Amino acid sequence: MANTIPQDKSNGYEPIAATFMRARNPRIGPATARQWSKSLPPGTAILDLGCGYGVPISQALIDEGFAVYGVDASPSLLDAFRERVPNARSECAAVEESDFFRRTFDAIVAWGLMFLLPAETQTTVIKKVARALNSGGRFLFTSLAKPLTWSDALTGRTSISLGRERYEEILRAEGLRLEGDAVDEGDNYYYFVRKPPTVAE
Repeated sequence: MANTIPQDKSNGYEPIAATFMRARNPRIGPATARQWSKSLPPGTAILDLGCGYGVPISQALIDEGFAVYGVDASPSLLDAFRERVPNARSECAAVEESDFFRRTFDAIVAWGLMFLLPAETQTTVIKKVARALNSGGRFLFTSLAKPLTWSDALTGRTSISLGRERYEEILRAEGLRLEGDAVDEGDNYYYFVRKPPTVAE
């Protein structure tokens, strides 16, 4: 039987984990994440999809008093995450396969992740997010506003933005509502999403 090469579920980030940790600007992203988190109940459990090594998004949310659950498919990045925030619950897995989706959260964040995934996987992740969010829960993710395909600067792999119109279609089909957007100091485009509360709430 021929040997098979294990699939890299980190979308190319495991081989360049050290480079990524050196390159990531910790000043880009946390201000927007903190502002978004002000809409959440104190101590809320937040699932960070593609948490990397915890800098800066997970760390910013933990500093605000939230209970962060981190999932990342890169063993090296997750090892660094666990060293930095040892009290956070974490899992090494492809986000679409995460066991954390077996429970529910009041908030889920996916910073710098969605466009790294194939289009069909992005849809799968949104579907799982919709099921995992509690009523009234919030979802924050980044991608581009326009549909676009490009080569990731660090891995050279193809990145895909489905664009605002398509993302909104998928969100709506899963019972989620796109409530707004923003652009941060690094020109990252944010989608602010909410799962509408049930009528009784």
